[in-house]
Amino acid sequence: MAITFLEKRKRLQYLFPILGVLILITVFVLWKGFFVKERPELIEEVIKPSLVKKIEIDFETLKSPDLEELQLFEKTPPYEGEIGRENPFIPY
Repeated sequence: MAITFLEKRKRLQYLFPILGVLILITVFVLWKGFFVKERPELIEEVIKPSLVKKIEIDFETLKSPDLEELQLFEKTPPYEGEIGRENPFIPY
């Protein structure tokens, strides 16, 4: 009986420090993840007006013969049959 009591005590001597380290790691991760507010980095971006290009759209491209040859899609006629069942949740 004395041997099993000593073995359990030795095992507890190893488990308590490991448990303590795990608790400390958990508390540290939770503290950093939830309670500490991150400070945003201050980044100054200034766009010089001389670097911004004026946008020009060439509408003559839309009048090209290649685009004029394109045809419109035909409209799909609506379905003329009976749609669905009266109660779709009952089994067949």
